[in-house]
Amino acid sequence: MRNWAEYAAVAAVLKLLEWLPMPAARLLSGALARVAQRAMPRWRRVAERNLSLALPGIDERRRGEILRGVYENLGRVLLALAKTPRLSSGNIRRWIDYEGFEHYEAALAQGRGVLFLTAHLGNWELSATAHALLGHPMHVMVRPFDNPLLDRWIERRRRACGNQTIAKQQSVRPVLQALRRNEAVGVLIDQNTAGEGGIFADFFGIPAASTSGLAKIARRTGAAVIPGFALWRPRERRYVLKFYPPLEMVSTADAERDLKQNTQLCQKVIEDVVREHPEQWLWIHRRWKTRPPGEPPLY
Repeated sequence: MRNWAEYAAVAAVLKLLEWLPMPAARLLSGALARVAQRAMPRWRRVAERNLSLALPGIDERRRGEILRGVYENLGRVLLALAKTPRLSSGNIRRWIDYEGFEHYEAALAQGRGVLFLTAHLGNWELSATAHALLGHPMHVMVRPFDNPLLDRWIERRRRACGNQTIAKQQSVRPVLQALRRNEAVGVLIDQNTAGEGGIFADFFGIPAASTSGLAKIARRTGAAVIPGFALWRPRERRYVLKFYPPLEMVSTADAERDLKQNTQLCQKVIEDVVREHPEQWLWIHRRWKTRPPGEPPLY
């Protein structure tokens, strides 16, 4: 019953946003984000704690600006997800355009596939959709929702533009197959990673349990690793899908050391972009939840 109730509520909101004209949909998605900010005090506490850990030098006014920006960004993500069925190759450039597309083209020319290093930064839902509608369908590694009804509904929207989703629990084989076909795979690597496959890498100077999967696959396949994010530009009121130059991954005879070094490199890239656009990162996630042995919890 809870699954059905959650599904009905989310589906109703997304359908309403889909049908509304864009000005009204923007107002409603922004209002929903502000409601979430007030209705979810736990998220706010987590965000405040994260900001105190990562950016201790900012004042209270700046902290408040970032927190408001986080929820405004979530509202835009919700709006893009809702409007996905209405997006097409004919109208997608009203929402977003490329910067650094040449890095992707050069990587494809090497013939070993592309690993997009990305994060819950900017509009992660729009980025893959836009790339597909602009002629470049890709694979996206996702964590399925706990609610199976909601998961299937969201997955259909994510696949509607030609992309394919890969569940994290069964990711290795389909990722390797896609890269062998010289295709692109997007991997979000900015969340806390518990259990096997996690390596502690500094993130804002604090050890954070981070996935090593992307670094392992890059070493195994030789695929180019390109950071990419759909970043909001307030003055233009639209997004830029920005691709950065491919990372220079270390590959020596010491595989374990390389894995740690390359995982750290990936986290440093995300940190640098978050510092440039702090209002667009998901500060409400407990990024430093898992601690090194012997260290006290931070939340």
